[in-house]
Amino acid sequence: MVVFAGQGDARRSMALLWRTTRSDQARPGPKPALSVDLIVDTAVAIADSEGMAALSMRAVGERLGRTAMALYTYVPSKSELVDLMYDRALAELSTRHDLEAGWRAAVTSWAREAWEFYIRHPWMLQVSQARPVLGPNEYVMIEELMRILRETGLDAGTLRRVAGTLSCFVRGAAQTVAEVRQAPAATGLSDEEWWYARSALLTEVAPDFAERFPTLTWMEGEGAYQAQDETVPYLEQEGRDTFAAGLVILLDGIEAAMGETGA
Repeated sequence: MVVFAGQGDARRSMALLWRTTRSDQARPGPKPALSVDLIVDTAVAIADSEGMAALSMRAVGERLGRTAMALYTYVPSKSELVDLMYDRALAELSTRHDLEAGWRAAVTSWAREAWEFYIRHPWMLQVSQARPVLGPNEYVMIEELMRILRETGLDAGTLRRVAGTLSCFVRGAAQTVAEVRQAPAATGLSDEEWWYARSALLTEVAPDFAERFPTLTWMEGEGAYQAQDETVPYLEQEGRDTFAAGLVILLDGIEAAMGETGA
């Protein structure tokens, strides 16, 4: 399920994101029981616990003891709500990473924090990056990464591409782990049950597997697919290890680019 941001009214969405208009403060009299922030926080809680498929204006209203219609005074539609949720969640991320130990340590900290953030909020990974929200917290996240990467001395165009690569890598690595965690509930099978049922049939359906796939067979013999931590599901541990190894390789690549440009 892919959700595209920015589908609501552009002016209303941007005004709500940047708080140039406060629907909850527009009326005189006693402070209203609802507010934009309360509605958005409730929507985030629903998405965190039940996933994006469970999100609707009605569901948010029910959790708040209100009708969906009561929310429209504050948030015009689900489209604007998704934009607000996405930007609101990003406010959790650090706005300043220490550069005392250098850009590499700071990027590592940024990437690990972002990875853990996406694991906490897997619904964020369903919001497409094709059309950014253009909210303040999204810009803060981008600004912080660019501030760190600027220490490399690479030119602006290269920095933009490096930042894009890092962002895609972190999101992709987090999505693997998030989906591993979601799979048992969605399919009714644990990882162990699924793997046993399928892999046990390989010798039957592909008796010449070793000859057809010699490199994979060699890797299996070398223990490449053995779980290092039996307390963590294999695929989740694989996702974590891939993230850690891939991040090091990416950082090495940035350093190599610095050397080529004399940065």
